[in-house]
Amino acid sequence: MKKTFALLFTFLMLFIFKAQDKPAFWNDIEHFKQINKENPPPKDAILLLGSSSFTMWKDVSDYFPAKQIVNRGFGGSSLNDLNFYSDELLKPYSPKQIIIYCGENDFAGNEKLTARQVFNRYKNFYAEIRKYYPTIQVDYISIKLSPSRENLWPKFIATNSLIKRFMNKKKTADYINITKAMNDENGRTRKDLFLEDMLHMKPNGYEIWAKEMKPFLK
Repeated sequence: MKKTFALLFTFLMLFIFKAQDKPAFWNDIEHFKQINKENPPPKDAILLLGSSSFTMWKDVSDYFPAKQIVNRGFGGSSLNDLNFYSDELLKPYSPKQIIIYCGENDFAGNEKLTARQVFNRYKNFYAEIRKYYPTIQVDYISIKLSPSRENLWPKFIATNSLIKRFMNKKKTADYINITKAMNDENGRTRKDLFLEDMLHMKPNGYEIWAKEMKPFLK
C-alpha cells in the first residue's frame, strides 16, 4: 500500500513539475494545433495574429462575410510571445495576408520598456513572417489607447509612430490606424467603446475596427 502511494505521489509530482515547466501560452498553441488537425485552415485566408483584442473578436468573420478569416489571437500575448512561437503561428498556414494586433501587453508586462525596444520586437516578428512569406500582404493595427492603461499612452503613441514609419517603407505592408477612429469629436478616447475593464472592446468598438480595416483587406 505504501509502495503504491509512493508511486502515485511520484507520478503526481512529475506531472506538476512538467506542467510548471511549460512556457507561457503553451496550452493556447497546443489548442491551435488541435484545431488545425480537426479542421485544416484554408489556404489564401487572412490570418489574424496577436493578443486578446483578436481573441475576443469571436464573430470577426461576420464583419467580413466575403473573406476567409483565420483568427489565431491568444489573450495576454506580447510581441515577445509572437516571436517565441513564430514557427507554430506561421508555418501551418498559407495565408494571402497577415494582420497583427499586439504591443499593449509588452508594456503592461514591463513598464520600463521603451518604445524602441517594443518596436524592435515587432521588427523581429516581421522578419520571421518574411522568412515564410516573402511577398504576402502584412498589416499592423495601431495600439489602441485603452483607458485602463492611460499611464502607458505616451509609449503606445511612440511605438505606433515607429511601426508606422517602418511599415510605410515596406512593400506589400500597411499600417492600419484605428487609434484616431476611436476618438470622440474632441480627440479623446471614447470610453463607451470599452467593457467595464476599460481594456477590451464592445461590439461598437469592433465595428470601428472593421470599418478601418476593410480598405486594406485582400
